[in-house]
Amino acid sequence: MTGNTTTEAKSAAALSKEQAMWRWRILIATYFGYCGYYLCRKVFTFIKIPLSEQFHVNINMIAHIWTAYLVAYMVGQFLSSFFGRKWGPRVLLLGGLGLSIIINIVFGFANSYWTFMVFMIFNGLVQASGWPGCVGSVADWLRRTERGTIMGVWNTNFVIANMIVKTLGAFLLKAGWHIFFVGCAFVASKYCWSGEKNAWRYTYFGCTIAAFAIWWLMYFWQRNKPEDVGLPKIVEQEEDLDRSVKASDEEHVTFAQYAKLLLNPVVPVMGLSYFFLKFLRYSLDSWTPTFLQVLGLDVSHSVLFSSIFDIVGIPGVFIAGWALDRVFKGKWTSLCLLMGIGMAISYVAVVIFGGNPYAFAICCGAVGFMLYGPDSIISGAAAMQVAGEKNAAGVAGIINGVGSIGPIVQEEVISKMMEGDNGIHNANVLGLAMSVLFVVAMVFVSMQVKSAHKKHINDR
Repeated sequence: MTGNTTTEAKSAAALSKEQAMWRWRILIATYFGYCGYYLCRKVFTFIKIPLSEQFHVNINMIAHIWTAYLVAYMVGQFLSSFFGRKWGPRVLLLGGLGLSIIINIVFGFANSYWTFMVFMIFNGLVQASGWPGCVGSVADWLRRTERGTIMGVWNTNFVIANMIVKTLGAFLLKAGWHIFFVGCAFVASKYCWSGEKNAWRYTYFGCTIAAFAIWWLMYFWQRNKPEDVGLPKIVEQEEDLDRSVKASDEEHVTFAQYAKLLLNPVVPVMGLSYFFLKFLRYSLDSWTPTFLQVLGLDVSHSVLFSSIFDIVGIPGVFIAGWALDRVFKGKWTSLCLLMGIGMAISYVAVVIFGGNPYAFAICCGAVGFMLYGPDSIISGAAAMQVAGEKNAAGVAGIINGVGSIGPIVQEEVISKMMEGDNGIHNANVLGLAMSVLFVVAMVFVSMQVKSAHKKHINDR
């Protein structure tokens, strides 16, 4: 009891002015840092039809490009998980985003289907550094009792990032290419790019410029831990009893030590649950603009209406983070299970009303509210909690690595469904099935976590 009281007292202790200032810098830099990754990733998802026209290939061939990215992203997650644990988050973030910026410049100039394919593979590998790097960056700056609330706000980074990309992308696709054309006239004249046919190129360039500004923000404001700037540590090492996974707390680990983390039963099962979430999130993110275009909206309006999924997801993340600390007292499995049930119910509405573009977009918003909460918790606060803050980047990478198989599967499966009759309806039914499977997976995750805690108690 005394040990718990001491830990709570340390958690409640006020930060010094310097600690508070640097923590704000870390949170802001990593928040916008992940937005920078999205600016170098998500443009492709809403220019599939323009690209198919540009390269004279069908939509299925375009889907193969994104599948190649997703496979590379999945492989890159495991690489980033290991190297992030070995080298630290700062190397991951500055190196990964910097390389992705260069690759996106190549996309803007590309005139070949196969150029897109090859560089999309490279982009997938370096993009995988983003989430492990960001989670690992904030882990040593957030104490256990405040992770849910603070990360409930911080975890909106990928939701806001999606909205920023879609809004900026819609602007550049619809009207902004005129402005960009004037600013880059020398490029346009050299390559004879003019008119809306090449608007997707200016979308790439515009988003890449924004990402480059964010890279500099991270360069100046991101540090791995308080000790790197000469400050006392903020996070005290948690007792083993607070963890579900036993892992090394050393600064640098060997591959054998990392393998123990990788093969622990709790972490892969968390990855399995995240597989279903990422299947759903990426299918809605990747295909909603296309679905809305098929249902009758033009490309710019389809991008804007698809943002409802993200907009409604924001309060879902806020509420989930607040509830994790204040209502569920850190019991993240119970919270994720409850929101998973709500997500499955919301998907029933998507299946019923999915034939109307406006109703479809609104129902997707309900799914987003229930989906983004557990998505942010499993890949964020839970990744920090299960094995301690030192292993946050490693655990986040493993969970994301297993989970990233879901986006690979959805891209190919849904592209095949779209070739047949009732493709959108069948895709919605598949989404409903995956939401139910997430609920089932969370039951198993909860059982694994409870078993691990029970074993730790018996071992003491």
